Amino acid sequence: MTVAPSIWDERAERYRDSDAHRSGEDLDLMIDLCEPGEGIRALDVATGGGHVADRLRALGCEVATTDAAPGMNPDFVADAASLPFVDDAFVLAATRYATHHFRDIDAAVGELARVASDRVVAVDTVYQDDAVEEAELIRDADHVRNYSESEWRQLFASTGLAVDSCTVMDKWMNLDAWLARTGCDGDRAAAVRELVASRTRGSDWNLPVIVIRGRAS
Repeated sequence: MTVAPSIWDERAERYRDSDAHRSGEDLDLMIDLCEPGEGIRALDVATGGGHVADRLRALGCEVATTDAAPGMNPDFVADAASLPFVDDAFVLAATRYATHHFRDIDAAVGELARVASDRVVAVDTVYQDDAVEEAELIRDADHVRNYSESEWRQLFASTGLAVDSCTVMDKWMNLDAWLARTGCDGDRAAAVRELVASRTRGSDWNLPVIVIRGRAS
């Protein structure tokens, strides 16, 4: 069952203010792979705090945003699996830190490919093991699952996207802040900490991310 959008509305400000979301090597690489420029039509799907859209706009792109949660202030309130745009409406489509929430990942990636005439760039946490998946679900009931690099390559290939760049990198995040963003505390937080203990270093923990680009073939 999908968590009601009102829960994401309540979380919106935390994601707008999140250091892990508004900066990072993964975001810098993603923006480079988007190949931004004056007048390029871009779509930011599941925009969240709007950090990708802000960066692309600053570099001259004409950006539209979507999100299923009205509280994220998107230009269009829409599910990623059913985007309200015609084929090839944009030069590029991008999404960051959202696909692990998508209930129908195949449909969502298909929609990204459908509305982008040239390139799709996606960033998200990458599958590690069952312990991390369990921790993710305890922390956030809206988590569906992370995907491995091979699964990502297959998702892109199945929609006709030819992968021309794929990087997996470490992402160290403050564990307290990561838990607080979804209101995870008490016994739930203790259970998460135990599950990810082997991945922690001081107050931070490592949840690697994938940055992948596919081009329309």
